[in-house]
Amino acid sequence: MKLIDQIPLWILLVLALGLGIAPPGSHPHLLEKLSMLGNGTLVRPIDMFDLLLHGIFPVLLVVKLARMLCLNVTTKTRSKNGDF
Repeated sequence: MKLIDQIPLWILLVLALGLGIAPPGSHPHLLEKLSMLGNGTLVRPIDMFDLLLHGIFPVLLVVKLARMLCLNVTTKTRSKNGDF
């Protein structure tokens, strides 16, 4: 988890948005692959790789934001109780 803490938030945000909406002007690959996954048609290895490629940075962004929130709440709770 320390590796995720070391990645700057803005980099994850740029990569998540950039790959999340790629290609511009067309139906985003991430939405297309998620709908294929929901329909049960995500069977080709290239499609699975594409889902991984376009989905990894949004997942990392959510994990980092959740971790930042949890660490912030934990720190505030400890400082209120005098445990810090």
